[in-house]
Amino acid sequence: MPNQSTNHILLIKPSSFYCNEQTKETNLYQNSNQEEDKEEILSEALIEFQNFEHLLKKNQILVTTLEGQEDCPDNIYPNWFLTFENKTLNLFSMLAKNRRLEKSKSHISFLNQTYETTIDYSDFEKDSIFLEGTSSMVLDRVNKVAYMGLSPRSNEQLAKQWAKDCDFELVMFETKSYLGEPIYHTDIIMYIGTEIAVICPDSIQSPYQSKVIDSLNKYHQLLEISEDQVLEFCGNGLEVRDTENNLKVVMSTAAFNSYTDNQKKILSKYYDKIIHSDLKCIEKYGGGSARCMITELF
Repeated sequence: MPNQSTNHILLIKPSSFYCNEQTKETNLYQNSNQEEDKEEILSEALIEFQNFEHLLKKNQILVTTLEGQEDCPDNIYPNWFLTFENKTLNLFSMLAKNRRLEKSKSHISFLNQTYETTIDYSDFEKDSIFLEGTSSMVLDRVNKVAYMGLSPRSNEQLAKQWAKDCDFELVMFETKSYLGEPIYHTDIIMYIGTEIAVICPDSIQSPYQSKVIDSLNKYHQLLEISEDQVLEFCGNGLEVRDTENNLKVVMSTAAFNSYTDNQKKILSKYYDKIIHSDLKCIEKYGGGSARCMITELF
């Protein structure tokens, strides 16, 4: 049986970081930086990044860090690939042209030292068909179910093809943000652990809510969060294992502070520790949080 989580994760240290104008139209959680100094933003983000990296290592998580490329402001979010326990690798199609540059030959070559690339959907970018990897699809790896909210970055037909190629059941649904628009990435509103799943039902369009909840209920205890908590990135967490195989959950400090005491108590039943780090600059300008910054290395 596959593991839901791993003790080894990849981070990419950004060489550039600012509000990506190429993604802002679909990511309602980004804030513009047109009147602010990009070097100052990068400097602040690097402090947060290094603190995050240090905290994960301190909690006995194995961390591999790669250097990002210039002019790739979202490089800090390496959601363009995923790995499996059988040491295979999938590459995905990205909407923003400057996000496609993140799939550098050097990074792929590094990954191919350990993982064989079995799927590469990059060519779909030419036809404006996108599926943005671990952010478009939230995976229940144990039960082989993929959950995906439809959006300009998450194409129905390509997701179906991926599910067929990888022998996953696909649960698709429509979402709505606090402004009524589709939410750009599914991992903003939900994450799945070994025994617990966290989700915001109110971020799912009502005709789809019962289908998603019923599917998750088959295998998991559910912890529901509110739309206000989604804005604080409570849905953008990730289960990890430490080197002694203890289960922990990673999130930002904004998310941690937004969880109620009772919700934290529920999470603590399933996790040895809630690891949280201050990511407010990264969240403000990037529109993503802790989970978005991590790709699991199985």
